[in-house]
Amino acid sequence: MKLDVLAIAAHPDDVELCCAGTLAALTQQGLRCGVLDLTQGEMGTRGTPEERLSEAQDAARILGLRIRENLGLPDNGLVNSRVHQDAIMAAVRRFQPEICFINAATDRHPDHGHAHKLISDTLFYSGLQKRETTAPDGSAQHPWRPKHVFMFMQDTPFEPDLVFDITETQRVKEEAILAFKTQFNVPATDDGPQTYISGEGFFEMIRSRARIFGHQIGVQYGEPFKYLGGPLPFGDFSYLLSHNRIR
Repeated sequence: MKLDVLAIAAHPDDVELCCAGTLAALTQQGLRCGVLDLTQGEMGTRGTPEERLSEAQDAARILGLRIRENLGLPDNGLVNSRVHQDAIMAAVRRFQPEICFINAATDRHPDHGHAHKLISDTLFYSGLQKRETTAPDGSAQHPWRPKHVFMFMQDTPFEPDLVFDITETQRVKEEAILAFKTQFNVPATDDGPQTYISGEGFFEMIRSRARIFGHQIGVQYGEPFKYLGGPLPFGDFSYLLSHNRIR
């Protein structure tokens, strides 16, 4: 299945926390969106790999994704190796996305930075004719490189190049996040230990951050991105001419 947008992330729930509002808005606009999770998050404090895979599929249905796959690469063991690149590259060439969203380059969790380098290098190499991969049926795949790549914000802030208006899909984003029942808004009385992300304060921070970036573009909620590969390309100002920015 060819996709318009593919979000690639280290762990199940990375996408929900960082760009789910944007994905939900794009699916509502008719774009074909999908998610590729690199690991099952098996080293996380809470939840089993099986639970997290099930939660990820529940979130995918909430967001209206066309596809969600998990590569089963090792959590806490992502390396920029030929083996890990080929696994991602085969999926990218199969889905042929025009736009990709990827992990942050620098972040509190080391896996996010490792994933960023692994994914960004792979997306470049995926366009090389002599870099060979095979499809699930064993046939040779054609080169494919997305037209645009954006980095989403995780724990560590950065100055964004673009803020996407998610005012109409913030509720959907929150519902998708809460599909990960083992991870977020877990009561303190729960049998498992509390973690950095499990309390209500973390969930409220996600909502507050969306309000902050929404305010910067004159809307209620927004999600920030950094454009990779140089200046943002523009051929006309039709979008800017049709939208006001309230200051």
